[in-house]
Amino acid sequence: MVKNFILTLLFILGSIALATSQSDYKLLKKESQSSNSILYNKEFSVDLRAMTNGIGIAGNYGLIKTYYNTRIIQFELVELKHPREYRQSFDFVTTPLGGSPKSFVFGKQNNFYALHVGYGGKHYFSDKAKDKGIAVGMFYSVGVSMGFLKPYYLQLRRFEPNGIRFQLVEEKYSDENANVFLNQSAIFGGAGFAYGLDEISLIPGGQAKVGLHLDWGTLDEFVKGLEVGMMLDIYPKEVPIMVTEDNSAIFMNLYLSVQFGKRW
Repeated sequence: MVKNFILTLLFILGSIALATSQSDYKLLKKESQSSNSILYNKEFSVDLRAMTNGIGIAGNYGLIKTYYNTRIIQFELVELKHPREYRQSFDFVTTPLGGSPKSFVFGKQNNFYALHVGYGGKHYFSDKAKDKGIAVGMFYSVGVSMGFLKPYYLQLRRFEPNGIRFQLVEEKYSDENANVFLNQSAIFGGAGFAYGLDEISLIPGGQAKVGLHLDWGTLDEFVKGLEVGMMLDIYPKEVPIMVTEDNSAIFMNLYLSVQFGKRW
């Protein structure tokens, strides 16, 4: 069911992009620098994004209709964190092979990642900074979010029957091991990222984004921008990230992005 949903979504977005490209191409010329025409037809850029509770990276494919308006399809991968996550480490402990244990988040049950596919636009407010300076505008998009829930593993001390020696065991949270998983003295450190990759489950949802966009040289071949705004993810059920805190189906983040790319 999830596979069919993804394939249908990609087909719809691909059809929209193809239809838009064919209808707009005749309007896009490289012959003038006046405010009524444009220099470039398309652009592609990459966003490196810092969020209040997470990080992300995005790719933006844009069809430039006029200097003021660009239609954009955005593909974005983000990690969404619980606001109460706190990473800690036991630096005073050494592993059997030397070095310190990996840092960990106490009470965490799952990592949560989301693939965003959005359709929107970029609109500049004026052309006063078209030739030089900073152009100010807004970016907006709306679309779907495919959430990936990955179990979070810890290295736990499991004592042998004699109560003296112990073994390090990688475990995820369960009702059966809650008394150990949530016991600070039993935690040695975090397990590697690879643990849980074969246990990922999917949660489909929706997402939207709006931001203030600043662009250095909108007539340049190379895209150089900065964006600050708000993004919203909504899912049909609570996303179980933490065991020790209340979880939510809604993620609201402020974000700051650095953008770079190319126009042609």
